[in-house]
Amino acid sequence: MQPGRSRRPAQPGAALGAAMAGAVDLAAIKARSDAAARAAEAPPPGAADLVVDVSEATFQADVVERSFQVPVLMCFWTARAPSSEQLLASLERLARADGGSWVFARVDVDTNMRIAQALQVQGVPAVYAVVGGQPLPGFEGALPDDRLREFVDAVVNAGKEAGLTGVPAAGADDAPADEPQPPEDPRFDAAEAALAEGDYALAQQRFQAILDVEPANAEAALALRQVALMARLADTAPDVTARADAAPDDVAAALGAADLAFAGGDADAALNRLLGTLTRTAGDEREQVRQRLLDYFELLGPDDARVPAARRQLARALF
Repeated sequence: MQPGRSRRPAQPGAALGAAMAGAVDLAAIKARSDAAARAAEAPPPGAADLVVDVSEATFQADVVERSFQVPVLMCFWTARAPSSEQLLASLERLARADGGSWVFARVDVDTNMRIAQALQVQGVPAVYAVVGGQPLPGFEGALPDDRLREFVDAVVNAGKEAGLTGVPAAGADDAPADEPQPPEDPRFDAAEAALAEGDYALAQQRFQAILDVEPANAEAALALRQVALMARLADTAPDVTARADAAPDDVAAALGAADLAFAGGDADAALNRLLGTLTRTAGDEREQVRQRLLDYFELLGPDDARVPAARRQLARALF
């Protein structure tokens, strides 16, 4: 029987940090233990913290760790884009009006290009949200104030649904206090410790050891897939997407480009690329693509609306 445990669910698309080769870490599995712990101990954002200018050096604290308390909205901007100034002003006004239910992070792409590259930002200005360490694509360009308000409200609600400690949840005052929590599982602690040290092979070995004893342990199976994605991303060349676009029959490039898209939060692009590649492959290459699609299905989870449609497309392509 699996010991009782009190862990946040593993999150799909959690391997983005590996794409930054350690400079920016949005990997929810790798970051969740220490980042969430620091966020729990830190005070909620005050007036001085509602609007921050983010660099690679401050990204971990100002975006990743803070996002375990409240949602963080990042605006990628440049002085070369006239619409940036309008969007920055509108978001700052909303952030201050909302008084701490979310944090506004400004990222100047001219001086922080690697952050933009990790999130595959195509146009500027662009807005992304980060909730519990998970990047969520937003929009590019400026929006009218009413639509911007709707977007911000949707992100704040997502934070409430995720149970972020800095966002007052409806009925929170009526919730029972100090409920007993099941103990942590030391096997997972050991696997996550290896992951925190960047030893993907050891982390995979330790998650696999759990599955060898408990084949039905869904969390270990999901974590193993996530670590495998992180390990692949660590060896993925930054130009793999361009190579895959230029050579549609290059299966290795297609798999790498799909991983980058999936880790960046664009699961649709990842699925569509591999489903298209599947129709042009045979033998071992087709099996590689099929297995990668099955991994994505598991990472997204059965409740994701994209999975049933993609499974049907997979079945049609194979049979």
